This record gives sequence, C-alpha cells and structure tokens, in this order.
Amino acid sequence: MIVPYSHVLVLAGVLFLMGAAGAIARRNVFLILIGVEIMLNAAGLALVGASLHWGRPDGQAFVIFIMAVAAAEVAVGLALIVHCHRRTGSVNADDYRLLKG
Repeated sequence: MIVPYSHVLVLAGVLFLMGAAGAIARRNVFLILIGVEIMLNAAGLALVGASLHWGRPDGQAFVIFIMAVAAAEVAVGLALIVHCHRRTGSVNADDYRLLKG
C-alpha cells in the first residue's frame, strides 16, 4: 500500500510544528536540542516523501546530508551543554550568556 503524498506532508508538518514548539517553549537545553532534531527529521521525511512522489533519488540524497548535519549539531550542542554545566551547574538556556566572553 502506498501512502498518499499529502499524508506524508501533513505528518512532516505536524512533526515540524511539534519540534518548533518544543524548541521555543522550553528553557532546558536538552529539550531544545531534541526539538531541533525533531524538526530535522520532519524535513527529512518531507524530502523522502517528495523523492518517492516524483520518482527521483535527489530527496533521499539530501536526507543523508541532513543526517550528517544533525550528527554534527548534536556533537557540538552536547559539548556546549557539558561546558556550561561544568561552569554553572545547570542546563538552563539563560546560562549560555557566559559564552560571550
């Protein structure tokens, strides 16, 4: 059974909105990072759906690139979280002001 393209786009849109709401509404840096990951997964889902809809492998190649960017983003994000936690003792997003200087 083939899933209609509109259903894939609706699911990707819902996932993206959930990730955006999670990234905007939270103060904990871990939850912001998870929200960004959900948004990247939603973009990947939309690209794979478009790739299957039009019968071209370009979208799937972009998803591999998105996965590589997401892995680098997680590595840098977790390093920043560890650095801030060691200096302040919390993972609150407001404590990242100390990285300015």
